[in-house]
Amino acid sequence: MDKGLIPNRYAKALYEVGAERNCNDKLYGLMQTLAQSFAQVPELGKTIGNPFVSNADKTALLNKAVYGADGQPDATYEDFIKLLEQNGRTDMAWDIARAYIDLYRRLHNIYRVVITSAAPLGEPERKRLTALIEKHVGDASVEYVYQVDPDLIGGFTVTINNERLDASVSSQLKDLRLKLIN
Repeated sequence: MDKGLIPNRYAKALYEVGAERNCNDKLYGLMQTLAQSFAQVPELGKTIGNPFVSNADKTALLNKAVYGADGQPDATYEDFIKLLEQNGRTDMAWDIARAYIDLYRRLHNIYRVVITSAAPLGEPERKRLTALIEKHVGDASVEYVYQVDPDLIGGFTVTINNERLDASVSSQLKDLRLKLIN
């Protein structure tokens, strides 16, 4: 079976259960936390995917990844993790979390905007970019992520879902180089 199909099915089922229990907003936050835990701690994915680690230990890790040491448990999330454990799908938790996040954003008209600049942006620049972005996306909600990448040399890039605007100096230098070569 397609590994992309399974996470999407679980994400859709989780969303439907969340709608029934009126807790999708909370689940969205929990899935974001879970996805961030996997992204920030690569060993988590390796451990969850390890067939020699017990299901109980995997479940404990997935709970700790979301709640931390002393967070409040959520019944729907707990049921979701138990279902993954029962079906032998704990190794797909990260993929399912990302699929849930994508589904939630699509259904709630939320755009994820990543602004990467060569140096930290000042408040006037942020406000100007925010105004342009919000004009572009209309009445949709926007989640901003700001990053710094010195390799851009100067300028910035803006990624809105799958659209990308590259106003970086490094990109302009590459374009100039290609023009000179041709």
